Amino acid sequence: MAAHLPDDFKCPISLEIMSDPVILSSGHTFDRSSIQRWLDSGHRTCPITKLPLPEPPFLIPNHALRSLIYTYVRTSPPPAKSGPDITHPAEPESLIYSLNSPACSLQSKVESLNQLNKLLKSNQGFRRRLSESGAVSTVLRCVDSDYPGLQEKALSLLLNLSLDDDNKVGLVAEGAIARIVSALRDGSPGCRAVAATVLTSLAVVEVNKATIGAYPGAIRALVSLLRDGKGRERKEAATALYAICSFPENRRRAVDNGAVPILLRVAELGLERAVEVLGLLAKCREGRQEMVKYHGVVRILVGVLGNGSSRGVQYALSTLNSLCCWSERVCLEVKNEGVWEICMGLLEDDNEKIRRSATSLIQVLKGK
Repeated sequence: MAAHLPDDFKCPISLEIMSDPVILSSGHTFDRSSIQRWLDSGHRTCPITKLPLPEPPFLIPNHALRSLIYTYVRTSPPPAKSGPDITHPAEPESLIYSLNSPACSLQSKVESLNQLNKLLKSNQGFRRRLSESGAVSTVLRCVDSDYPGLQEKALSLLLNLSLDDDNKVGLVAEGAIARIVSALRDGSPGCRAVAATVLTSLAVVEVNKATIGAYPGAIRALVSLLRDGKGRERKEAATALYAICSFPENRRRAVDNGAVPILLRVAELGLERAVEVLGLLAKCREGRQEMVKYHGVVRILVGVLGNGSSRGVQYALSTLNSLCCWSERVCLEVKNEGVWEICMGLLEDDNEKIRRSATSLIQVLKGK
């Protein structure tokens, strides 16, 4: 399909048709999922112009382009091919019926989930409609499937449903967390990554952060995924931990599940999101205790100061500040690593948050 569309309908990053086009401050439009991955990787420039973006970057929905794309797809004749017509999908009710029907094959159910996902992306009103129709229990049963293809598509649909803030608490109330945690533990790599992303989306609501953190095995499953997963899995696990640990009571839970040494190891491997989580965990006593035990913690954080993105530098400064206030030994080590001189240079940084954090750390080092 994407090959027959006007170039303006394709994301400059993925080169695929955009389902949720958003505009950067540079004036260029990207698919939300693609530009969010770019930003989550620490980039703070436009991928096309290379011009710096404001902090935080603003993503403005391009409603006009989205409407044009949807109209074009709905009115253009489908390419000649065998198999189900995904350009003109069935009604949601019939798709849910096929998911519930024992007579439908696994492949048919996967295709039904594909079509439901397309409907949700093209018309956000379907999110409320699906939730109110009682379809969530059906989707959750698919998440329980032993077939990875079906499970991953069901998790993707769950993620789409969770993007509506009004659905977030309802999904948790219907038992979504138990299914998501199970997928985190036992699913395929793709399923585990999507499951972690769903937790991140649900944790936007404060009450859900508390519920997820208190659920047996939820934080442990994320920490295990951070330890054992590969690139995308680790990144999504760290992002979910960051969202959940913004709720103070969950920080101790993360520490108790062994998050600190794992976060430091993956931070040393270049995953900056791990440094952001460390910045949150350093705000609790248990987190600081674990960090000062780790050989090389100062070296790792100083490395981020030298090579990290603006956001990474900000959280590395915050973490060092907390540790220096906690431990004389760490403070001395920080001084020996030349952090004072680094902070003096950062006082000229364009980012106001970095300037403030560097000033604060200098004051701490002065007093030690």
